[in-house]
Amino acid sequence: MLTINENDIRLQQSAADKAAAIQDIAKTLTSKNLVDAGYVEGMLNRESQNSTFLGNGIAIPHGTVDTRSLVHNTGVAVHHFPEGVDWGDGNTVYLAIGIAAKSDEHLGILKQLTKVLSADSVEDKLKQAENAQQIIALLNGEVQLKADFDASLIQLNFPASDMLQMAAVAGGLLKNTGCVENEFVADLVTKSPTHLGQGLWLVASNNGAKRTAMSFVTTSNQCEFEGELVKGLVAFSANSDVHQSMLNILVDTVASGKQNELLQASAERLITLFTGEESPASSNTESSDNSAVFTIKNAHGLHARPGAMLVAEAKKFESKITVCNLDGEAKPVNAKSLMKVIAMGVKHGHQLQFSADGSDAKQALEGIGKAIESGLGEG
Repeated sequence: MLTINENDIRLQQSAADKAAAIQDIAKTLTSKNLVDAGYVEGMLNRESQNSTFLGNGIAIPHGTVDTRSLVHNTGVAVHHFPEGVDWGDGNTVYLAIGIAAKSDEHLGILKQLTKVLSADSVEDKLKQAENAQQIIALLNGEVQLKADFDASLIQLNFPASDMLQMAAVAGGLLKNTGCVENEFVADLVTKSPTHLGQGLWLVASNNGAKRTAMSFVTTSNQCEFEGELVKGLVAFSANSDVHQSMLNILVDTVASGKQNELLQASAERLITLFTGEESPASSNTESSDNSAVFTIKNAHGLHARPGAMLVAEAKKFESKITVCNLDGEAKPVNAKSLMKVIAMGVKHGHQLQFSADGSDAKQALEGIGKAIESGLGEG
């Protein structure tokens, strides 16, 4: 599998514009004997067809299908631009990964990159990176970019009779998932939580925190703390500041007086609200009447351009559209998210199952089917 190592990275690069950056990257690919000198034309042509900007300061410039014959060996050249390069459409790139691929080996890198494309702090970390090791750690997911929060960190309707039990359960959830040490739990139960109103409380600690995470506990009993009703407790383990987005959601909820909506929400709803991602349980509700399976005919699978074409087709419709790779992990993802679609690692011949939910669901499936049949821009 194609991977990025420290020798692939050139730090402290600068370029006047996108074209200059791509030309410099192409020179590096050539100097590494990965491609012929003419490969740069394919990279520039690819960029004129569709931007290779993925998001969060990352782009993946690469050649066209017609220039694959100019690739000697599959590999990458990574240029780090701490001052940024204007990539068009208001996008700034801090890390450009030039790809030379003879086949679909680069899909692994695209899938790997999706881990860092949805976190708010990536651009700042890329700008501030001082060495290749920091960049590799970031791309490999070794740097925590988002606070942990999933079904294992939620306990609804626990029969707690006081705040001490609530805090112990909240801390226990974080301990059981490996986010904290015992000292965190001990510290949490001694802290005085903050009342957010309507029976919702907040408590946090950084003692013994190994990962930044959030747990959520509600009680089925009537209990009080300092004369105020207790219905639910939100607990944070703070190892870094990556929980800020979740705190912002919590603040907005309190400001709009919707604490009870949180307290009455299902685990699936809480996960969607705080992470923006559907849990497997909530995303696995497909109707056979509004689903269809299509086979990908593109010789090199859903790399950047056909993936972008597929997403663009899905975005034409109002319906909620999910897709899963029946020849892969088969987990439904949002068909209107490029990073989610690329992360499926779709290769030639893979079968994709699309499900649509909305007033134009039938038209959406027909449009997607026609787009796939036509080759998603690759004939």
